[in-house]
Amino acid sequence: MTNQATILIIEDDPTFRSLLVAILEDEGYDIVEEENGKQALLTLRRRSFDLVLSDLRLPGMDGLELFRSVKAEGIAPPFVLLTAFGTVEEAVSALKEGVTDFLTKPLKDPDALRTLVRRTLENRRRELTLTVLKEREVAGLPPEEVMFAGAAMAEARRLIGNVADTPASVLISGESGTGKELAARMIHLGSQRHDAAFVAINCAAIPENLMESELFGHEKGAFTGASQARPGKFELAAGGTLFLDEIGELPLSLQAKLLRVLQERTFERLGGRREIRADVRIVAATNRDLGTEIRERRFREDLYYRLNVFPIHLPPLRERCDGLPILTGYLVLRAAQQIGRVISLVEPEVHAAIADYGWPGNIRELQNVIERAVILSSGRITLGDLPELIRRPVKEPPVATDGSLQDREREAILEVLTQCDGNRRLAAERLGISKRTLQYRLKEYGLV
Repeated sequence: MTNQATILIIEDDPTFRSLLVAILEDEGYDIVEEENGKQALLTLRRRSFDLVLSDLRLPGMDGLELFRSVKAEGIAPPFVLLTAFGTVEEAVSALKEGVTDFLTKPLKDPDALRTLVRRTLENRRRELTLTVLKEREVAGLPPEEVMFAGAAMAEARRLIGNVADTPASVLISGESGTGKELAARMIHLGSQRHDAAFVAINCAAIPENLMESELFGHEKGAFTGASQARPGKFELAAGGTLFLDEIGELPLSLQAKLLRVLQERTFERLGGRREIRADVRIVAATNRDLGTEIRERRFREDLYYRLNVFPIHLPPLRERCDGLPILTGYLVLRAAQQIGRVISLVEPEVHAAIADYGWPGNIRELQNVIERAVILSSGRITLGDLPELIRRPVKEPPVATDGSLQDREREAILEVLTQCDGNRRLAAERLGISKRTLQYRLKEYGLV
């Protein structure tokens, strides 16, 4: 196995330095050698390293002075000091200044060196990962390598990169739980509107009689209970991006009003007369086949063309199997951080079970399973920490390749309902949709 880490070894004793190099090169690390502190300082200024392994006693500039210099310049990687038994006290004191660890010499056991280096590099990777997570999650996004894990996501990544810095309306399609809102946030952050608000509204989660007020706002007295004026999502998103999630659930009466706003770029609050400019970029998302919805006269064709200027499809999790280890690792790390646990290992059997499961609820379902596993685990996630359904998955019957999206959705709902013994609340959670949406689907497909 090849380790990608690059290590700088600073040791004035050529024999001992050769021993260190031989041990670590056998582990697959990329090694750079220096024999004194001053030359090492120049090397550290020229290139970056994942780890520095330095003798404490060096001619000209010792190991601790070298560490202080690079730390002051802000270029210090993890530092491990090599120290003779007579200078252990100095090495311990150096830890208080930020040195990562120390190792006594002469080296009695090569495994001690291997273990220390491996642990230090792993801690370094974890720190860097957490830093990236914090930076990205401030914006509500995971790292790109996590969000686009799996070869099937390459096309979506390319399209998002192409459309982000344009004013075009975007329609994101994909099953529930595939990350459509994250994709919308990425488009917003890559646009010229990134400094303004990103406002999301779930068209399936708000009752029809309240949706107009949610979108366009209302004036005082516009309806019973409207005791004061209130801005809608279009006003809150002024100058930024409005994300219309599950746009296929929007009632026909409101589709006409939304179309008018998109065409004229102005609207009025409910019960008001003042014309308000709709300075927003629209990104919409749907888990439904809008082509079928149009043919069934449940969705306006003219609105569809207004929204579908730039379509992007997010594949389901079952088509991203090669990205599951990356997604799982990220979700484990995030859940452990939130809960305050330390997870040292995810057993191979867990990865195998995750790969075998169909994930009807996609990433949302995987996230729930991982959070549960982290809570149940005692330092390492085992097969027993997974739900019974995933440990022993019920294989879905083969689906004809020419079946419509509606047919596949109907079969998935039936399968999950069967697994949940008809419990609609559990089925909705497993499918990654609201109970209201599930009830709507059951009625639509004649399953009530």
